[in-house]
Parts: sequence; C-alpha cells; structure tokens
Amino acid sequence: MVRLHIKKGDESQFLFDTTVTAKLEDVIKEVAEVYNGRLKVQRMCYEMEELAKHGVSLPPNMQGLTDEQVEDLKLVDEWGEKCQPSGGPVFNKDKIGRRNGQAPNEQMAEVINKTISEARKIISKDQATANVVMTMTMIKDALDQLRGATMIVYPMGLPPHEPIQMEIESNEDLEGTQASKEIIEEAAASLWFSGKEMIRGKKLSDFIGRNEKTKIIAKIQKRGQGAPAREPVFGEEERKQMMAHAYRKQEEWKKLTEDSEDAYLDSGWADTGALKRQFHGIQNVKLGPRS
Repeated sequence: MVRLHIKKGDESQFLFDTTVTAKLEDVIKEVAEVYNGRLKVQRMCYEMEELAKHGVSLPPNMQGLTDEQVEDLKLVDEWGEKCQPSGGPVFNKDKIGRRNGQAPNEQMAEVINKTISEARKIISKDQATANVVMTMTMIKDALDQLRGATMIVYPMGLPPHEPIQMEIESNEDLEGTQASKEIIEEAAASLWFSGKEMIRGKKLSDFIGRNEKTKIIAKIQKRGQGAPAREPVFGEEERKQMMAHAYRKQEEWKKLTEDSEDAYLDSGWADTGALKRQFHGIQNVKLGPRS
C-alpha cells in the first residue's frame, strides 16, 4: 500500500493508505472526505463542551438577547422544557446568550466530556506520529460515540435548531462562519506532491511510480490557490542540531582568535634550551631552600 502523509500547509493532518493504481479522482475524493470528517468531529466536540456547560441551544430568535428583551418581546423557549437532561438540570447562565443555561448535572456532564476526549483521540493529529492510518470508519466511530452520549444525557432528544443535532443530521448551517472556510469540498479539492498538482484523470502511479511501498507527503488545498509552500529541506529537530553545532564551532574559533599568536612559545616543546639541560642532567632544577 502507498502511504500518503496528508498535510494542510505545513501542518500535519493524517495518514492515508491507497494503491499506485488508484485513480486520482477517487483518491482526492476519499482524502477530502476524511479531512472534512475530522472537521465535523471537531465541531461537534466544541458544541458538546458548550452543551455540558450551559445546556441546549436557544432558538435563533432568542440568542444574544437579555432577559429583559426576551420578556418585552414575549418570547418563549418551547424546546427548553421538552429537552431536559437526565437527572435534572443545573442552572449555569451562558454569558453570550447562545444556550438556555439548563446544564446537565455533574455526572451527566462527565459522560459528555469523557466521550469528547475519546473522540478527539480518535481523530488526533498525533495518530500520524504514531503511524496510525486515518479512515472514515474511525471518523464514523467517533461521531457515533458523540451521538450516543447525547442520547444518554438527553433521552428526549435535542432541539432541531441545536447545532449538535444539525451536525448529526448533516444539516449544519456554517454560512458566514470560520468553520465554513476550513471545509474543502470534494469537487474543489486538490492534492499536491513535490510542488506539482496531481491532476484528476490520471493515476497515482503517474506521479509517484509503481512502488507500492512508497510513502510521500501530499498537501490538500482548494483548487485555484496555486502551489503550496515546499517542505523545508531539514526538519525542526535537525535544524536545532545544526544550529547547536554551528554555535559550538563559533565559540571554538572565538577562543582561538583571542589567544596570542606567540602563546605557543610558553609551551615546553618550544623551549630551545630543554635539550641542552637534558644532556647536562640539570632538568627540573629548582632554586631555593629545601622543604
């Protein structure tokens, strides 16, 4: 199997296995699917952290309003009463006014937070360092765990406008958000290797050869953005070692230049009378009283 180390810019993302005979249309589609799947898990984890702290999301027409404004406008959160957490709620006001403040109790919040931790481990970038290949099966497993946790804590379900529920149903509205800029649609995705775009319509072998044991760094980005920056010749650890070596050499040269050019005359081997004293047996003669 060919192993692709997928990066976005200089940032490592995940490992992906394929074959040299694979069509690039299929490879790009699958890589983009995994890339976007990881983003989906990250979004759900963030929203579930907020769910554990402040309860379910308020209806869009109530978000960001003060209690006085809600009262003046006579707005009612009908879903807040229907969607109560198991064991009863604990009030924890959301300062930004996105959620209703009816948070799960400590035990139920722990269920959510523990599941979030497990899901993040599954899609972590550290998996690439550990030589673990990322697959859609792993991503779906993480999503299933997150969905299962919400069902345990909220057996009556979540409001239809709740971002977590919208993610579960794949109806998320990301328009105008930073998250929308991070997504790379499959049709708009491109893969680059060694400064060249791997063009759709060809096979992977057209760019990397026919060796199935090949491992390469491939960069994903949106089409039309030009070539991504090339990988540095030396890694960060190698660069640090080279800098330390250069510093040691610099210090050695600095010490040598500080020494006098005639300093060698003080050495024993430069004493012109040493041989004469040796023949007369008067080496190491010290003048002065005996001790």
